[in-house]
Amino acid sequence: MKVSAVVFDVGETLVDETTMWSELADLAGVPRFTLFGVIGGMAARGEHWRRGFELLGLEQPAGSAFARESLYPDAAPCLAELRGRGYRLGLAGNASRDAYARLDLDVDFAADSGLLGVEKPSPEFFVRVAAEVGRPPAEIAYVGDRVDNDVEPALAAGMVAVHVRRGPWGYLHDAPEDAIRVDSLAELPDVLP
Repeated sequence: MKVSAVVFDVGETLVDETTMWSELADLAGVPRFTLFGVIGGMAARGEHWRRGFELLGLEQPAGSAFARESLYPDAAPCLAELRGRGYRLGLAGNASRDAYARLDLDVDFAADSGLLGVEKPSPEFFVRVAAEVGRPPAEIAYVGDRVDNDVEPALAAGMVAVHVRRGPWGYLHDAPEDAIRVDSLAELPDVLP
């Protein structure tokens, strides 16, 4: 089946989270390098990033919204190209939809784990994403930086999985052979089936 809809994870897929993590470190009162290192360690160990705050003995501060200025340079052009080619577009991740609001992206829908009632990597998250898209899973490409949270569960749900290699998880994780791998979203429109 041909892909007719593309759904994107947001953090480290469309958005460079450096500013967000810097703000969280400042709010938590720890050096940025310390928080970055601990979060990187959690990624390398396959543990949830929230565990980093526990290790540092900190309460997780409330996060800030993603800013349009934090979009990767290839994000908006990719979405515009896909829109021009007639794809249905969406955002779906564990961050809140409120965090997506300032991105001002031309998408057909934005879903989060709160709206869907389940977090990634739960298989049910991807079942609900497909329902939100309104297309069979085989027609949906799910694009993300994390193999454990994005790529493998999307494949298991019958979607076309795209691994974008950026951000700490994107470099630490190796995508399975049946996933599409890209180094930039600029490549995406031409590699979708």
